[in-house]
Amino acid sequence: MTDRAAARARMSRLHRAPEPEVLRELLPAATLDDAARARVVDTARGLLGDLRGAQSEGWVNRFLHQYRLNTQEGVALLALAEAFLRVPDPETADLLIRDKLGTADWSAHAGQSDSLLVNSATWGLVLTRAVVGESEKAGTLRRLVQRAGEPFVRTAVGTAMRLMGQVFVMGRTIDEALARADEDDYRGFTASFDMLGEAARTYEDAQRYFESYRDAIARVGASNTSKDHSISVKLSALHPRYETSHADRCVPELIEMTLALAVQAAEAGIGLTVDAEESERLMMSLDIIEGVATAPRLAGWDGFGMAAQAYGKRASAVISWAQHLAAETQRKMTVRLVKGAYWDSEIKRTQEAGLADYPLFTRKAATDVAYLAVAKDMLAAPNLFPAFASHNALTVATILDWAGPRRDFEFQRLHGMGGGLYERLVQEEGYRCRIYAPVGGHRDLLAYLVRRLLENGANSSFVHQLADPNVTEADLLADPAAKIARIGGTPHPSIPAPRDIFPGRANSAGLDLHDAEVVHPLAAELAATPLPAAAKGHEIDGAITRAHAAADAWNAVAVEARAACLDRLANLMETHRSELMAICVKEAKKTIPDALAEVREAVDFCRYYAVNARAQFAVMPLPGPTGERNELRLAGRGVFAAIAPWNFPLAIFIGQVAAALVAGNAVVAKPAPQTPLIAQRAVELAYEAGIPRDVLRFVPGGPEVGRALVADPRIAGVAFTGSTATAKAIARSLLEDDARPIVPLIAETGGINAMIVDSTALPEQVVADVITSAFRSAGQRCSALRLLLLQEEIAERTLHMLKGGMDTLILGDPGDIRTDVGPVIDDAAYQRLESYRQSKRDQWVHALDAPAGIDRFVPPTIIRLGEIEALTQEWFGPILHVATWKSGALEETVRRVNAKGYGLTMGLHSRIASAADRVMAEAKVGNLYVNRSMIGAVVGSQPFGGEGLSGTGPKAGGPHYLYRFALERTVSIDTTSAGGNASLLSIDDLGL
Repeated sequence: MTDRAAARARMSRLHRAPEPEVLRELLPAATLDDAARARVVDTARGLLGDLRGAQSEGWVNRFLHQYRLNTQEGVALLALAEAFLRVPDPETADLLIRDKLGTADWSAHAGQSDSLLVNSATWGLVLTRAVVGESEKAGTLRRLVQRAGEPFVRTAVGTAMRLMGQVFVMGRTIDEALARADEDDYRGFTASFDMLGEAARTYEDAQRYFESYRDAIARVGASNTSKDHSISVKLSALHPRYETSHADRCVPELIEMTLALAVQAAEAGIGLTVDAEESERLMMSLDIIEGVATAPRLAGWDGFGMAAQAYGKRASAVISWAQHLAAETQRKMTVRLVKGAYWDSEIKRTQEAGLADYPLFTRKAATDVAYLAVAKDMLAAPNLFPAFASHNALTVATILDWAGPRRDFEFQRLHGMGGGLYERLVQEEGYRCRIYAPVGGHRDLLAYLVRRLLENGANSSFVHQLADPNVTEADLLADPAAKIARIGGTPHPSIPAPRDIFPGRANSAGLDLHDAEVVHPLAAELAATPLPAAAKGHEIDGAITRAHAAADAWNAVAVEARAACLDRLANLMETHRSELMAICVKEAKKTIPDALAEVREAVDFCRYYAVNARAQFAVMPLPGPTGERNELRLAGRGVFAAIAPWNFPLAIFIGQVAAALVAGNAVVAKPAPQTPLIAQRAVELAYEAGIPRDVLRFVPGGPEVGRALVADPRIAGVAFTGSTATAKAIARSLLEDDARPIVPLIAETGGINAMIVDSTALPEQVVADVITSAFRSAGQRCSALRLLLLQEEIAERTLHMLKGGMDTLILGDPGDIRTDVGPVIDDAAYQRLESYRQSKRDQWVHALDAPAGIDRFVPPTIIRLGEIEALTQEWFGPILHVATWKSGALEETVRRVNAKGYGLTMGLHSRIASAADRVMAEAKVGNLYVNRSMIGAVVGSQPFGGEGLSGTGPKAGGPHYLYRFALERTVSIDTTSAGGNASLLSIDDLGL
C-alpha cells in the first residue's frame, strides 16, 4: 500500500468514528506544556488588544457589533441583506422591508454606540420602522411622507445593503478588486481572489463560472508583477452534478477544467487553490486534486494548493495525504487550513440521513483542538506550504510559538473580518498574511454573505465572543485542549447522535449514498438480488373469516406485546434492508435513493406507532366525584382492511398494517396489483416478528379483490391510499348495507399540489426544490409538485434556470446509482400520461428526451398554462404545469388554488415571514412546506395527509392516527357500593 493509499484508508476509519476516539489521537499534539502555554497566552493578549482596537475603528465594524446575530435586530438585518438586492419589483421590496424592519425594536439600540454614524443609522432604522410599521404613529408618519416615503426608504435600504456588500466583497469585478487591493488599508497583505458563486445549478452556470475564473487568472497575472496575489476555485461552481453518484463523469471533467485553470495560472505566475467543500465531496475533491497535481504539464510548479477543514474528523489524514502527494510529485503544495464552513448543514444532513455518526466534531473546542494538531503536522511537513486561516487570537499565538523564527508559512483571513489581528504581524514583524477576497456582484454576494455572517455570528465563534462584553479575557484565552481533555472528548450534549434525534424511538438507519465505498457495493448487491417468487395469497372469504376469529384474542394481548412486535419488525426490515431495496427497485421501478427512503419510512412507521400505542392505549383515569372510579380505554375495532398503493408499496403498506395491528385489530392487507412482491416479503417479516398468521392475512389481486374486501360486513374499518375516485367508491360501498355498522374510512388520496414563488426567493434554491418535488420518483408521489406559480417579475429568469437544471437530470435504469428519473409504473400510466403530454405539445416550456431502450418513459416536461384554473385534475407523473401571478395577489392566488377542492400539499418560497403567515392562514392543505421541497415527509416530524378531495385524515405518521383505528370505551365504578366511601372516611385531618 502506498503512503497516499494508507492515508486514504485512515480517512475511511476516521470518517464517522466516535468523537472521543478521534480526539484521543489529536490531543497530545494540541496540548501545551506550562511554559509554552504562558508564552502563548502572553502573545494572545497582545493580539486581543490589536483586535479590539480594530473593532472600534470604522462605523461599519461598530454597526455590526451593535447588531449581532444574538439580537432580533441582527437577524432581521441579515435576512434583509440576504434577499433585498435580488427583488426586482418595488411592491415586494416594500413588503420585505416592512417584514424585516417593521417589527424589531430598533429604539432599544438608540444612542447605545460610541459611533455617531452608528447612532445615526439606528435612528434611521427607528424612522424606517415608523414609516413601514403598523402602529398609529406609523400611519401618521406615512401620511406625512405620502408618496415619497416608501420609495425613499427603499432607496436608503438598497444603499445600505450595497454598502454592507462592499464591506465583505473586495470588488464587483476583478479589476475593481485588484485596484482596491492596492489601497493603503491592504499594505503588506496579498489576496486570494474568489469568484463568487456557491454552486452551479446548470451547465450554463458552470461555464459562466469557469470563464470568470479564466478571466480572473488573466487579469491577476497581468497585474501581479510583485504582489503574489492568487486565485481560489470552488469545484462545485464548475459542475452542476458534482456528486458521488456521478463521479465517473464529473471527476474527469473537473480534472480537465481545473487542470486548464492551473496551467493558465502557472503560465501567468500566480497560485491556484482548490477550495474546500462539504465533507460528502471530500474524496472526489482529492481525486481531482491528485489528477491535476500529477499532470506532467504542471511538473515543477509550486503554485497549486488545496484547502482542508479542521472540523472534519478526517483532517489529520487529509494533511498526511497532501504531504505524500506533494512529495511524490516533487513540489511544494500550499494547504489552506480552515476551521470549516458547512458545520450546521452537515449536522442536519447527517441527522436526516440517519447515519452512524457525524463526519465532524460537535463542539467548537474540539474543532480548535483538531486545528492545532493539524497545524503542527503541517509545520512539520517538508513538502507543504502552510496557510493558516483563522480569526482566533489564541490559535494564531499558538502557531507563532510553534513556528519560532520561521517565516515559510502564511496566515489568512476573510475580507471584512478579522481586521487588526494581523496588521502588526505583517507590517512590523515580517509575517505573511493573505486576504481571502470574494469578487462579484451584489446578487452573487448573498449566499456568501449569509454564510460568513452566520459563521462569525455564532455564539461559539471567536469573533462573536470578542464582541460580547460578558465574555472575559480568560474565557477567550481558555485552553481548548484542556477543555476537551476534561470532558474526555465527549460530543456536545445538545447534539444527539443521528439515531437518537427522536424521543422514545430510534431513527431509522440510513446509508451514506455520498460515500463511494458504500454506494458501489450497494448497487452491485441490489443488482445481484433476485426477486422472490410470488406466493399464493389467501382466499378472500377465508382470510376475513380467520382474521375475524383471531381479532378478539389479539385485542386482548397487552399493548406492550403488540408494540414489541412492531419494534421487532422494524429491526428485521433494517436487517433485510438491501433485499427490500432491491425489490423496490426491480418491482416498483424506484431509484436507489428512493428505495432506501422507502425502507426507512417503513421502519419509522413501526417504531413511531409502537411508541404512540404504549402511551395512548394505556388506561386513562378520568376525573369525577369522590366514591367512584372512571377510566377510558382504547380497543381494536375488529378486522381492518388495508389497501395500499404501488407508489409506496412498502412504506404505506406497512404504515397502514402496523397502525391497525398495534391498535388491536386483525388485518386483511391488499397490496396494489403492480407491487405484490414487496408487500409479500413485508408480511413474511411481520410473521417472523411475532404477528400471528391469522391476525395478518395477505390478499394480493386487482380491483375485484378490493371491492370484495370492503363489501364484506365483517370488515370494521378501511385504510386506503389511492385515487379520489376509488376512495369515493369505497365510501359508497361501506354505506350500501343498512344493517352494517358505520365503518370508518381512512383515505389518503392525491392532489393538485402547488408551489408559490415570490420575487424574494433565492432562484437557485427554488430550482433545486422544484426539480426534486416535481420529478423525483418520476413524479409518482401523492405529494409531488403539479403546479408551479411564479410571480410575474421573476418567472422568465426562474424558468430559464429551471430548464438548465432539468438538462442535468439523468433518465435511465432505476438500478443505476446515477439515475434521477426512472420509468412510470405500468403501460396504463404511460399511455395516459404520454397522451396528455402530447396533447399539450404547443404549450411545452421544456421537455427532456426519453432514453433509448427502456420502456414506459415519460420524460420530465413543463407545460405553460394561461391561468391557474386551466389545470383541473391531477396528472400522476413527471409533468409540471407553470403559471404566473401578480405582485400583491398572494392571498388571492392561494384562494384560487384552494378552489380546486384538493388539499394535500402546498409549497411557498419567500423570504417574507409575513407571507408565510398569510399563506398558512389561507391555505386549505394538509402539509405546507416553506422554503424547501414538497416531498419526503418524515414520520413524526411532518405527519402526512390531506383534506377536501385529498383525504379524510387523520394524518399518517402523526400523533392522532392510531385513534381512528380504535374504539373508545369508558368504565365507571361506584366504589361506595360495598359499604361506604372508605377512601374519604380515612383521610387525615391536615392543616390544623
